[in-house]
Amino acid sequence: MNWDPNTQERFKLMISKMPVFHRRIAEEAVTLKAQENANARGAALVSEEDVISALFSDVPKPFYSLMIRLLEDTGFDYRKHGFPKSVT
Repeated sequence: MNWDPNTQERFKLMISKMPVFHRRIAEEAVTLKAQENANARGAALVSEEDVISALFSDVPKPFYSLMIRLLEDTGFDYRKHGFPKSVT
């Protein structure tokens, strides 16, 4: 599936800033979930919201603070998409 070029660029940058041992699994899991999200919306492109939703649904809670920092460092505006929904 095709990605919005800006979203894909920021996602790749975010992955590059992760600890090396997390990169491959995070990239694979988030890519798959983001594409599922886009398909569920009937969209032709993976968008920022698809990636953010994938991250918040698949990242274990102990890694939330790292994820938030990386989202902010790479220009993803998770708040405009209503995240975090709730952290319990």
